[in-house]
Amino acid sequence: MDVLIYLIPIALFLGGLGLVGFLWSLKSGQYDDLEGAKWRILEDDDLPEEKRPQG
Repeated sequence: MDVLIYLIPIALFLGGLGLVGFLWSLKSGQYDDLEGAKWRILEDDDLPEEKRPQG
């Protein structure tokens, strides 16, 4: 039972740290463009002209 004196504050601190990280990611715009990432994968802008697929 004595170990709970240490584990509960550590768990609360880590949970708060995770919450702060999540709120920071919301504020920085991490989740603003959910559709753009899947379309950027399909772009071939980084390939040279001779290696681009024809079609």
